[in-house]
Amino acid sequence: MKHPASRGRLKRLACVGAAAVLSTLVVAAPVQADPAGIPGVDQIVSSPNIRQIANEPKVGPFAAENALNSDLAFQGKYAYAGNYNGFSVYDISRPSDPVPVTQVLCPGSQNDISIWGDLLFLATDSIRNDDSCNSVAVPNSEPSTAPRWEGVKIFDVSDPRNPKYVKAVKTDCGSHTLTLVPGKGHDRSVYVYVSSYNLDVVDLPNCAQPHDKISIIKVPLRKPDTASLIAAPVLFPDGGFPGDTDSRRTTGCHDITAYPAKDIAAGACMGDGVLLDISRPASPKVITTVRDAENFAFWHSATFNNDATKVVFTDELGGGGGAECLPSIGATKGADAIYDITGKGKHRKLEFRSYFKIPRENATTENCVAHNGSLIPVKGRDIMVQAWYQGGISIWDFTNSRKPVEIAYWERGPLSLDRLIVGGSWSAYWYNGHIYSNDIQKGFDVLEVSDRRIDKAERERTWQFNAQTQTDYRKW
Repeated sequence: MKHPASRGRLKRLACVGAAAVLSTLVVAAPVQADPAGIPGVDQIVSSPNIRQIANEPKVGPFAAENALNSDLAFQGKYAYAGNYNGFSVYDISRPSDPVPVTQVLCPGSQNDISIWGDLLFLATDSIRNDDSCNSVAVPNSEPSTAPRWEGVKIFDVSDPRNPKYVKAVKTDCGSHTLTLVPGKGHDRSVYVYVSSYNLDVVDLPNCAQPHDKISIIKVPLRKPDTASLIAAPVLFPDGGFPGDTDSRRTTGCHDITAYPAKDIAAGACMGDGVLLDISRPASPKVITTVRDAENFAFWHSATFNNDATKVVFTDELGGGGGAECLPSIGATKGADAIYDITGKGKHRKLEFRSYFKIPRENATTENCVAHNGSLIPVKGRDIMVQAWYQGGISIWDFTNSRKPVEIAYWERGPLSLDRLIVGGSWSAYWYNGHIYSNDIQKGFDVLEVSDRRIDKAERERTWQFNAQTQTDYRKW
């Protein structure tokens, strides 16, 4: 999908919705497609083991249809929710009654969001005339000498009710997404891995070809106002996947998920899946790459299992704006791909095992494809919750990487039967006993699951959660 204020590079999207019926300690059979068909406009359907317990609609400057809700991050009793016009803060002390705390107006897609200590990071991937929150979009028609900025903005959220702008760092091709990696030992810094890309065949202002790299920003935690770009390592010296009629060529990365405790990261890089050694956070190295030209159109994101012996990659077929959950598309496109990580050290490989896709048909007016999710902390099992835009929210088990199975789902019907409105769950994450979803159009949702396969996960607690910076939940 092309972002209206972009330089022409395709922009990714995502989000999700609200409500269901609870059954106490239900153990459901593998979920099957509903033969009754597609739900009506805004109708909520679900498996009996999941229900919506709260919804906070978009308000103010975030309420417009083109003000898309985006990613989520969590710390303590607060949820931080991105929006193309800025970010919102919610008090989730009572998950059934989230309280809006503040809304920060700071336009610049996607405003994907991460948090570390007192610092909040926003990813800006649309050209602005400066790095302030009062900036305006700069169209491609402007001369190349016109002021242009895109990259990463940093805020101090030590007082979540009053975030303060600290610093901005410009990066090539902006920052579509970002990933935080803490410094090691006495290094009191956090490193920001910036994923960005250029889908055009010509050079663009601030985004020249080839763009086969990521950008790395070092942020000293005691002096965040001195944050700076320190490296731009090329991950694909051979140019990466050249592309074909069905799959995008590699000209950067869309998303990186780091697992610092294991010294590895997984990059979803348009035409390539990448496993990285991040034992030196300022100097990541490629361990191995993998491609799937038959079924993957756009490598979008990644999630490790807790042991870091598997990784789930997502394919964002259609760029997040297409109706890809149709019988004509099939079960292996716009899906997840599960890979086992085999071997050790620099000899590790990614070995394909299977695909997973939600088994329900969506309307032709519903954007639906695999999107952002996270592990549910079930010890001894590999279970995750995942957003599928207007395909809703799915909980699925990939403990057997060859035979994944869905165990719960929740979704709203289409926003419209007359036109495709980009909507649905952008991100669906597990945090301290509940599922939180940022729905592109419907707002901030909270869901509750009752299923004994995951009931012990409700006891696990963490103080901070960024989906793109995984931690070992056995040490929470």
